Amino acid sequence: MFKHILIPTDGSALAAKGIRAGVKLAAKLGARVTGVYVIQPYTAPMYADAAMYVPASAFDDYDRASKAQAKKALAAIARAAASAGVRCAGRVVEDLQPWQGILKAARKGKCDAIAMASHGRGGLGGVILGSQTARVLAHSKIPVLVLR
Repeated sequence: MFKHILIPTDGSALAAKGIRAGVKLAAKLGARVTGVYVIQPYTAPMYADAAMYVPASAFDDYDRASKAQAKKALAAIARAAASAGVRCAGRVVEDLQPWQGILKAARKGKCDAIAMASHGRGGLGGVILGSQTARVLAHSKIPVLVLR
């Protein structure tokens, strides 16, 4: 069935549900997994009537913190995969929209499924906060397993 499952993570407790399910599915199917963490590019604060000076260190600090968080989040996938005897790779992707980064990683990695968690926000909460999972579902050409 599935041979390569992409597991996106943002390092949250909710994403851990997607990790557990994705790794469990991979173990049952004899598939491998790739964990992906999407880093959004640094956006300097902007104000309508004034330009703002942003020191280079702000970019460096953001980059360093983002990469550290990505490493920590991907390590959780690697640990879960190792304990289940599943082959695992990790990748960090930079994209303005996390859902687009997830789909790009799936295409580039030739994954045949995506396993991810969702807050399950609907209605106004979903409209205001947006849903990366809903966007992945809407635009994915491969099956997406969504966990709540």
